[in-house]
Amino acid sequence: MFDLTGRSALITGATGGIGAAVARSLHHSGATVVLSGRRSAALSELSSEFGDRCHILSCDLDDAEAVAHLPKQTEDVCGRLDILINNAGVTRDGLCMRMSEEDWSYVVEVNLTATFRLCKAVLRGMMKSRWGRIVNVSSVVGVSGNPGQVNYVAAKAGIIGLTKSLAIEVAGRGITVNSVAPGFIETGMTEKLNESQRLNIVQRIPVGRMGAPEEVASSVLFLCSNESSYITGSTLHVNGGLAMY
Repeated sequence: MFDLTGRSALITGATGGIGAAVARSLHHSGATVVLSGRRSAALSELSSEFGDRCHILSCDLDDAEAVAHLPKQTEDVCGRLDILINNAGVTRDGLCMRMSEEDWSYVVEVNLTATFRLCKAVLRGMMKSRWGRIVNVSSVVGVSGNPGQVNYVAAKAGIIGLTKSLAIEVAGRGITVNSVAPGFIETGMTEKLNESQRLNIVQRIPVGRMGAPEEVASSVLFLCSNESSYITGSTLHVNGGLAMY
């Protein structure tokens, strides 16, 4: 079950908590993984866990030209690109009335526009092979909203809309497009919370704890597999019951 032997996957934001867990999960299931991110040292450290079937392609997602070339580079090193995981994300939080145009544009560029560019760039190859899996990582706040994050929330909500529209466009070509919306997960982002903030959040989660990156990764793995072939345009919420849709 969930066998990805012979498949190649490009994972952006691979050095983050969720990205690394996704890379491990897909690699363990037989896929060749291409790790992309900005921190070369962290990418090298992660790749050392895998040995074979692993490649590194550094990329800054606010560089439109570099993003456009990333899928072709993946095909060059792997021979094919079957799976795209748009996981990279950044935050520049602030109340709307104080948010700068730069902070708005940067967060939307990296979280949403880069997702669009990568989706667009992988389609031709996937259509030709008549098989493909695209999984876009959104967020619970992309559905619920969150004060102080209008830029991040707008981008994550946009990812859900992009996912639905693209799924309709390519469904007849053997390509599925889905999103995963994590809640509060134990990653670098949540490590910044103080004890009071953490307690307040956990009290709102019915299962009584934050999630683990591996719990998001298992959902991504399912959506990349043949077993999910009749699921497209969907958003899988992984939030411990924090918000139910």
